Amino acid sequence: MIPFAAGGSTDILARLCAQILTEKLGQTAVAENITGAGGTIGAQRVLDAPADGYTLMAGTPGPITINPHLQPRIPYQPLRDFEPVAFVGASPAVVVVRRDSPIRSIADLLSAAKANPGKLTYGSAGIGSFAHLSGELFKWRAGVDLTHVPYRGTAPAATDIIGGRIDVMFENYPSVQAYLTGGELRTIAIGATARSALLPGVPTVMEAGVPGYESTSWFGLFARAGIPPAALSAMNAAINAGIAEPAMTARLAGLGIEPAGGTPAAFRDYIARRLDETGELIRTARITAE
Repeated sequence: MIPFAAGGSTDILARLCAQILTEKLGQTAVAENITGAGGTIGAQRVLDAPADGYTLMAGTPGPITINPHLQPRIPYQPLRDFEPVAFVGASPAVVVVRRDSPIRSIADLLSAAKANPGKLTYGSAGIGSFAHLSGELFKWRAGVDLTHVPYRGTAPAATDIIGGRIDVMFENYPSVQAYLTGGELRTIAIGATARSALLPGVPTVMEAGVPGYESTSWFGLFARAGIPPAALSAMNAAINAGIAEPAMTARLAGLGIEPAGGTPAAFRDYIARRLDETGELIRTARITAE
């Protein structure tokens, strides 16, 4: 079950996972898109299915670690109602500016923001999006004031930053990869805890002068809680084996994703940390759904 529209990075990754499961387990895995409410409708569809391991959700920060904090009436609790199955991969937030921007580093961004409080703008795909939270995290950790400009998706935000109507974006790498490859945008730092092979030579925000800044998007598979242990183990092993193959690793890199892997328990711990960190940020920044 893919809780977002066809054609996006989540859709592509989910279909790659379906391919891996089909090849490794010998049973055909079918990908289906169920969209709406920021992924919540697709998530609920998985919970409405039997806990037999035959229905999985392609999970991302939105429906798992962000929406539960922004939508009080959401009909599920992520780690009570879902079982993390496999950690497929992660991608760092990238701090991007237009190619001719005078801001060429995090130091430049900090200097400009401190000299002009509230004057610099950052764009996002909307209230509560990954880019919104990444921008608010930067403001919090750096102690600066930037003005948030929400859009209806990444594409219009990218259009405006390229056109010079906003100053910066804190977006996940796959969402702006094409603009970076085409030279329309430029990366000044990444939000990972260490430098990434995806963007060699690009410093992290932390090493560039903002302690405690870490913003990473992730992708994984989830089942309804109560899945049979044998099914959980088999699917986890299949995904781990698939993403470790050189051809698949290269395919993921082309999508801006670094393979993760690991046990279901380790993935659960990762999600628990992300839930706590996201909740703290949303409360601190006083973000509310609009």
